[in-house]
Amino acid sequence: MRHHFILRIVAKLLIPLILLFGLYVQFHGDFGPGGGFQAGVIFGAGFILYALVFGVEKAGNVARLTIVRVMVAAGLLLYGSVGVVSLLLGGNYLDYSVLADDPVHGQHLGIFLIEVGVGITVAAVMITIFFTFASRGRS
Repeated sequence: MRHHFILRIVAKLLIPLILLFGLYVQFHGDFGPGGGFQAGVIFGAGFILYALVFGVEKAGNVARLTIVRVMVAAGLLLYGSVGVVSLLLGGNYLDYSVLADDPVHGQHLGIFLIEVGVGITVAAVMITIFFTFASRGRS
């Protein structure tokens, strides 16, 4: 892999831009196309590109599998806890309007938290699936 200089240089230039675009899609999802799922896929794809170009072992040092598994659980927990909090505040499950004094602000807050949870979960699951298939056949 050391003789692919151009591929490595282009990847070093593109990966930060891919991750930055993932952040844009995540945080602009309330106002336009995009959201948590799309941002998670973009983040996962950026990390998979890193692993393909620089090696699975090096990528494993960047994102430890235990941390990625915690991210899967944390994203799911964030998604579920928004629903539970809305239940505890007297609304229906995932009724965002009870999350703040103003129902519009509650809707924005609830959607934002749900989308962040989905983004974290999707990115972590994609990375986990990649690591699972990449380590197949290795001891």
